[in-house]
Amino acid sequence: MRPPCELIVRYVLPAFRSLVARELVKKYDFSQSEVAKRLGTTQATISYYLYSKRGNKRIKQLESISLVRSAASELAQDIATNRLSSADSVSEVCRLCKALKGHDLIP
Repeated sequence: MRPPCELIVRYVLPAFRSLVARELVKKYDFSQSEVAKRLGTTQATISYYLYSKRGNKRIKQLESISLVRSAASELAQDIATNRLSSADSVSEVCRLCKALKGHDLIP
């Protein structure tokens, strides 16, 4: 038995991070390296996200939920405009996870 947060970190968070990364690159013209730095990951991971080489099924599932789309867009905007600290970004992701509880996103 795994706690819900562990499952979210494994299955949902990478897909959500992918949505935020795509927004930062496409809408705000961030480089992959800058996105990686802001999201606390590597440039190679961002490349996988952008070219749908990882987690594409889960990404499509998240994209179909309007709450997730708007949260990804808002978080990308907040990152691009430096409105959120790293701690605040984590809090926003936690808030989203709580809101998604009933969406059957984890196996």
